[in-house]
Amino acid sequence: MTLERSLTVAAKEFSDLFTSRRFLLIFALYLIIAVVGMAQGLERYDYALISYNDALQAADEYRALQELGAWGFEMPGKPSILYVFSPMTGATMTLGAILAIAAGFDLVTREKESRSLKTLLSHPVYRDEVIVGKALGGAAALGVVVGLVLAVITAVLLVLSIVPTAAEVVSILLFGAISLLFLIAWFTVALAFSTVVRESGNALIFTLVVLFVVSSLLPVIGAAVGGLVAGPPPQPPETPAGETPAVQEMTFTYVSNATGSYVVDSPRHEALKEYREERAAYTEKKRIVTDVITLLSPQESYQAVADLVSTPGEGPLLESLGSVWAGIAGLIVFPSVFFAAAYMRFMRTDIR
Repeated sequence: MTLERSLTVAAKEFSDLFTSRRFLLIFALYLIIAVVGMAQGLERYDYALISYNDALQAADEYRALQELGAWGFEMPGKPSILYVFSPMTGATMTLGAILAIAAGFDLVTREKESRSLKTLLSHPVYRDEVIVGKALGGAAALGVVVGLVLAVITAVLLVLSIVPTAAEVVSILLFGAISLLFLIAWFTVALAFSTVVRESGNALIFTLVVLFVVSSLLPVIGAAVGGLVAGPPPQPPETPAGETPAVQEMTFTYVSNATGSYVVDSPRHEALKEYREERAAYTEKKRIVTDVITLLSPQESYQAVADLVSTPGEGPLLESLGSVWAGIAGLIVFPSVFFAAAYMRFMRTDIR
């Protein structure tokens, strides 16, 4: 296999997609919905910015009281323009997935139906170069789609005098990369079925069935399996009937120098502490099982990672990504498996 011939096939597929009315129509709908979501995100950003400015004014008023020993005033974080990109997640999970499927479900079946595949392979090009080129062409087209959508949204922000910081630019690029991985995941599913069946209509139907099962049924199955593996949840301790918890009076000094008291039940406190530890272990075990099954769902993986990237947190972004490692792995493993299946099937396809 040579890269030059694969790129030639990729360029042909790229050109075919951007001259396809079906692909352009879905892309236009995707762009429109993304822009509408951007408008909703702007409203959320403006509201958060107003709240932040109000908090700044309130902080000035409380500063004098803080010097007199009043309780500290907790300032909210400055709103990020990543709020604008958060609504794009829903558009990508719906129309984005359909766009990716439209790009790949007939890449091979179209050649079979027109009997041009045999003619194509009669030229000095190998089968692996054809399938790799088709995959590269489709992935490049989807990359252009994601890039154009992000470029349009960013341009609107700049027109509105909203300039992202360096950290926000990194988050936007990472959000685009995650979105592209999600689209490639469903593109490879469509490509795999395109190599397995003979008709484009069947490839489309099978891919949509997989989309429904993975997006709707798999999360329910994952939660059920996680519950079965983790077992019954621990039960909270019960206070024996007729028994009154021991009461200990303790003194607290408030700003007003008032005296307060609360109830302390030492044996029950130990039981509650043990229950919380057991509950945390149970929840973690169930989460691990669910995360493993989530690897099979690009929707769940993309949702987890995109929500983290588009919602600014307190810590560094790269450290925060460690909490969604299963989602990142899923967005890599899922398309890899289906592309491998498409590759092996195409290499063994009878073109007669």
